[in-house]
Amino acid sequence: MERHGKYVLTFNFHIIMKNFAAIDFETANQHRSSVCSVGVVIVRNGKIVDEYYSLIYPYPEFFTRFTTAVHGLTMEDVEDAPIFPQVWEEIEPKIEGLPLVAHNSPFDEGCLKAAFREYGMKYPCYTFYCTCTAARRHFGNKLPNHQLDTVSAACGFDLSAHHNALADAEACAAIALEIL
Repeated sequence: MERHGKYVLTFNFHIIMKNFAAIDFETANQHRSSVCSVGVVIVRNGKIVDEYYSLIYPYPEFFTRFTTAVHGLTMEDVEDAPIFPQVWEEIEPKIEGLPLVAHNSPFDEGCLKAAFREYGMKYPCYTFYCTCTAARRHFGNKLPNHQLDTVSAACGFDLSAHHNALADAEACAAIALEIL
């Protein structure tokens, strides 16, 4: 077996992707720190073993018409929801030691970093992989676009509740298991 070059890198990358946490955030407004819901899907040995969903009381504390039109959430929906640090306290042990996978990971990673910053929490430098980037490599121009719903359909996953954070995390996990 060759122990250098592309073969080993590809092989190691594939092993890593048998164990990961797919994550998706929805935001209340234009501020990345305004996470208002999160979905997490834990994959171990290529199988979904746990899922987590929570509404989050956002900061800054307002919703825009645009974001509500996207995901349907309003201030009324989150008025009794926990704040980000309380939610992350539940998520953190679930994802410990796992790379994070997101569709358009710069957005979700940006939300996570902004929320950590907003609440004065020390960011632990999570490793992120992007299924959107992987889909562009894998499918090229065979798809009309590389949006989550399009790619998940191409991978055989029915994303009927698009923009629900847990449904989007499930779709992301399905894509990662198929093409990463």
